[in-house]
Amino acid sequence: MALAVGTVAPNFTTIDDEGKTVSLSDFKGKVVVMYFYPKDDTPGCTKQAQSFRDNYEQYQNQEMVVLGVSMDDEASHKAFKEKYGLPFQLLVDKDGKITQAYDVSGGGYAKRVTYIIDAEGNISYVDDKINTATHAEDLLKVVR
Repeated sequence: MALAVGTVAPNFTTIDDEGKTVSLSDFKGKVVVMYFYPKDDTPGCTKQAQSFRDNYEQYQNQEMVVLGVSMDDEASHKAFKEKYGLPFQLLVDKDGKITQAYDVSGGGYAKRVTYIIDAEGNISYVDDKINTATHAEDLLKVVR
């Protein structure tokens, strides 16, 4: 079961697709869309990432940060990001600690769940019924 709306989003520190250290606390004061997905370069995950890519400018216009999280490693994330021209960070959760902290562990992969974290660091929206092709657009309707 995913974390509930109103819960303080668990902080974490990891690396991204470029090997840079990233912590949730780096984005304090901004709205963060953190989407968990099972695996890089698989059909549903690719559609979902492309949905965010194609709507990324609208997220930027609202000063929202988009972060993709899976249990793939840095090299896999880097290849996935380059192959599809993804403009947002993909976070490495190789040991599954972030996935577990957000209660989206599928036993070796992250379940497909998206959290919107408000500027104060609280979960303001949870989506676990995702249409991968329209996910980013669907979320924009919620946050407008």
